[in-house]
Formats: sequence, structure tokens, C-alpha cells
Amino acid sequence: MSGGFLRSRQRKFGALVLSTSLLLGSAPLSLADSSNARTSRSPLEFSHALIQTSLYTRHFSRKPEHTNNQQLIGLELHSTDRWLAGGARLKNSFNQATVYLYAGREFPFWTNGNGVTIRGKLTAGLLHGYRGEYRDKIPFNRFGIAPAALPSIGVRWGRLESDVILFGNAGFMLIAGLRF
Repeated sequence: MSGGFLRSRQRKFGALVLSTSLLLGSAPLSLADSSNARTSRSPLEFSHALIQTSLYTRHFSRKPEHTNNQQLIGLELHSTDRWLAGGARLKNSFNQATVYLYAGREFPFWTNGNGVTIRGKLTAGLLHGYRGEYRDKIPFNRFGIAPAALPSIGVRWGRLESDVILFGNAGFMLIAGLRF
């Protein structure tokens, strides 16, 4: 890889991290301190971050122009009240560089005593990257940016998380990540 290519990737990842941080606005980073207990808390108190990557993608209709190698890298910031904001960079179904900036909420369904949680997530945000002949493959992509909403179901075990994301009627993606 050339140095210019790596610098370009680093700038794009930096922009992704910065824009995700801006999505959370002025959410305070709260450290637990038993000597200063508060009776009410802000819904945007920072809980954890999650870095994710794609493991598997499958399109429901097999078309030669579809790629199943999304190369997703994403970052989510979570609040103590299960709100989240994030950003992901990926290759879309037509192998075009795409960015998804979003906010959402997670919904726990089941937790056992060993730290395993099954939960759903719903995110909504803006998708940029469908260009040229593929511009109309997603709805409302009039100016190169389209609204998107993505439901998922996932599991958390300790610091590891995995989700199956449904992207419309086009397919699904399996992603995994690490909390920190």
C-alpha cells in the first residue's frame, strides 16, 4: 500500500470518529464515584464504546453486481440509558465506499447470570456513498445522502458483542465488536 492511500484511510477514520463524537454533543463522561451519588442522571452519560467489523454478508437476491465483502469498520458510543450514536465506513452492495452516521437505542430482551444479554437495536441516520448508476438503488438518495433505518438483533457476552443487521429487503450482515 502506498503512503498516500494509508494517509487517506487515516483521515477518513479520523473524520468518522470526530463526527461520531459530535453526534453525542456535550454528553458528559461520568466516572462512578460513590462519595458523590446523584439522584438523577443525564440520559447521555457515557457508558462504553464499541468498535465493530463485518464478518459475513448475504444478499437475498443473487445479482452479479452485488458484493458480499463489506469491509465495515464502525464505532458506537453508548449512554447509560441505552442510547447510542455511531458511524461506520463500509463498502456498499456495489463495492462503493459508503458512510453511515446514526443514532439509536438498544432494547434488552433477556439476560442471564453469566453476563450474556440478548438484545435488539434500532438505528436511524444518514447514508452516503451510493453514486452513479447505483444512486437510485436506495430510496430518497436525491442529493447523494439518504435516510436509513437499520434494525438488528444481537448478543453480548462480557466485552464481546455480535449483531445480525437487516438492511431493508436487500439482505443481512453479521458484525462483531469489542466494548471498551
